[in-house]
Amino acid sequence: MMRLKGKTALITGAARGIGCAFAEAYVREGARVAIADIDITRARETASRIGDAAIAVEMDVTQQDSIEAAVAKTVEQFGQIDILINNAARFTADPLVAIKRSEFDAIFDINVAGTLFTMQAVARHMIERGKGGKIINMASQAGRRGEPLVAVYCASKAAVISLTQSAGLNLIGHGINVNAIAPGVVDGEHWDGVDAFFAKHEGKRPGQKKKEVGDAVPYGRMGVAEDLTGMAIFLATSESDYVVAQTYNVDGGQWMS
Repeated sequence: MMRLKGKTALITGAARGIGCAFAEAYVREGARVAIADIDITRARETASRIGDAAIAVEMDVTQQDSIEAAVAKTVEQFGQIDILINNAARFTADPLVAIKRSEFDAIFDINVAGTLFTMQAVARHMIERGKGGKIINMASQAGRRGEPLVAVYCASKAAVISLTQSAGLNLIGHGINVNAIAPGVVDGEHWDGVDAFFAKHEGKRPGQKKKEVGDAVPYGRMGVAEDLTGMAIFLATSESDYVVAQTYNVDGGQWMS
């Protein structure tokens, strides 16, 4: 339908997984995309596979100069940023008594500060340009509740939901819609790592936790990245202009809010 024709999107953590699926979906809808990732080699491979509508941008969301450089490069290449997806994230799991301050800092530096300061840098560009924009933050069902082994990650994603609310209220006066997506359990490389954490801490066989959580989804299976693209497209189009500061669950029925 080419609902994003003429638009440019910057997507963090887009070299693989959910971010890559978003980039591919956006290009199919007519957008140009900047594949922003700390792994520039993989980002280049992804951009090359997608085609001429995609570029690779090296970006470390824990470093302000890297954020600013990635935004500047995207604007230099495409002339504008109309859409931002804050997708870069890190996961960890530990019993409460085993949580290390260094791991807490690393999770919050990427998941929370990275989201905030990337949002800030792109919002400044959007405000200066004067044509509004769309910002989509990636939250999680983990941000809706606590989990025995996932205190730090859950807290970081709850913070993303809160940031989305505050930023949404602050930026809508500039015509910038800020909303978020809260996925449930999404199969892929990320969940292979999550499964390994639970195998370690719960004494489960490799793959056992993944099967258990997949079986528990009301829809009947774990999600895949492509299950999230419809919401990501909607929140980037004019169809969502009256949607402000919301976080949408896309999780097969796991959480209702």
